[in-house]
Amino acid sequence: MKRWIGVGLALLLGGAVAAAIVLGNRGAKSGSGAQTTLTTLHGVIGSEKLPLFKDPTVAKLFAQHGLKVEVDTAGSRQIATTVNLKDYDFAFPSSTPAAQKIKGARPGTVYSPFYSPMAVATFQPIVELLAKAGLVADSGQGYQVLDMRKYLDLVAKGTRWDALPGNTTYPARKRILLTTTDIRTSNSAAMYLAMTSYVANGDDVVTSKDQASKVADALAPLFLDQGYSESSSEGPFEDYLALGMGKSPMIVAYEAQYVSHLIAQDGAIRPDMRLIYPQPTVLSKHTLIAFTPKANDVGRLLTSDPELVKLEARYGFRTADPKAFAAAAGKNAPAAVIDVVEPPAYDHLETLIDLVQRRYLSAPRS
Repeated sequence: MKRWIGVGLALLLGGAVAAAIVLGNRGAKSGSGAQTTLTTLHGVIGSEKLPLFKDPTVAKLFAQHGLKVEVDTAGSRQIATTVNLKDYDFAFPSSTPAAQKIKGARPGTVYSPFYSPMAVATFQPIVELLAKAGLVADSGQGYQVLDMRKYLDLVAKGTRWDALPGNTTYPARKRILLTTTDIRTSNSAAMYLAMTSYVANGDDVVTSKDQASKVADALAPLFLDQGYSESSSEGPFEDYLALGMGKSPMIVAYEAQYVSHLIAQDGAIRPDMRLIYPQPTVLSKHTLIAFTPKANDVGRLLTSDPELVKLEARYGFRTADPKAFAAAAGKNAPAAVIDVVEPPAYDHLETLIDLVQRRYLSAPRS
């Protein structure tokens, strides 16, 4: 009899322990329910920001605030002109002019969490050639610059690489041209047009249709003579990393694309690669437009959350906190880039693009 009582007590005790475990698990799930039930937001972004949004730590930080952020990529001008914005909670193009256009099409709250100067990704032999030709010089601020006025003069003359005096390192027959993305779809090409239009307009921002018309003929060859161009900035930069200077000796890029690899120390930037800065250059201000109330959380977090700001800097973006970028980049990038000009307002930039495009469509084909 005592033996059966002992067995019964053991069973009761075991059942109580099991019940406590189940209840404990249920309590744990219940207590974390607010964190595991995430609000999914959909955004459309410029492709150069995709590595940041794909970072698991970024996803984790968003999740801590109850958000799951999913993104599609497109050229910034595509976002502003052809993407169906009704499909998204936010848009995140790479410039203020594109953001102006987007906000006009679908109103929202604007955030500018980070920016990146436009730069030129190239190679040491090319830098040496251009320095001998008087196009590349030291800025006096710890980085090298490409004189855009002298560059435009070379383009106007149709100068080819093999015509440069003493050129034995890159005697290619093709024209000296910066490789860009498609001006009809991509912000980086539009920013290149912005800086070159400033120089062609007598060192002044284009502010009228008449000014745009006067400079368009000089600027059209910058794009027309390239041939095929990629629709977004990711394509030419990947070619730059993979194919070397044979295909594209100089490409227009966001500083962040280059510097992020240096910060990561992933080996993508080889010893012969260099980053120089156009003189003048423009800043690409990555601007988020939140269309829905919850999307405001994305804009606020990207702008002010300390951990996200550090991650943005690690991906090469300059934030409102210069210390964050300096801590991440170290000697891999200058503390500041001087000789920066503003791009034209959206309407005037669109006029320039339209004029260049018309000249492209009307150009004779061989």
